[in-house]
Amino acid sequence: QVQLVESGGGLVQPGGSLTLSCAASGSIFSIGAMNWYRQAPGKEREWVTTITDGSSANYADSVKGRFAISRDNAKNTMYLQMNSLKPEDTAAYYCNALVRVASNTMRVVEVWGQGTLVTVSS
Repeated sequence: QVQLVESGGGLVQPGGSLTLSCAASGSIFSIGAMNWYRQAPGKEREWVTTITDGSSANYADSVKGRFAISRDNAKNTMYLQMNSLKPEDTAAYYCNALVRVASNTMRVVEVWGQGTLVTVSS
């Protein structure tokens, strides 16, 4: 009923920038906190950043000062601006959100996107 679709991944040189998008669609009443996670090859998935429905943001120490999360509630879309990229930022990036489904029960579900690959390499 609800889907998250990431886009914007690709190959970028060290020091470069990239912007990821995460668009939510389906039977959405409202979206609460939204998150970005990433999973590097051979490593566990790790939390990167969170933005609340009030647009307060928190970041992992590894990306603080380089990444910026934002959201457009009218478009049900979240963004991740990534600057000063490093090879260690190479990973599949996943968006995640708590969504209140527009239904009789108005239940809250946790939704994951399918991931978008970011490769930082010269």
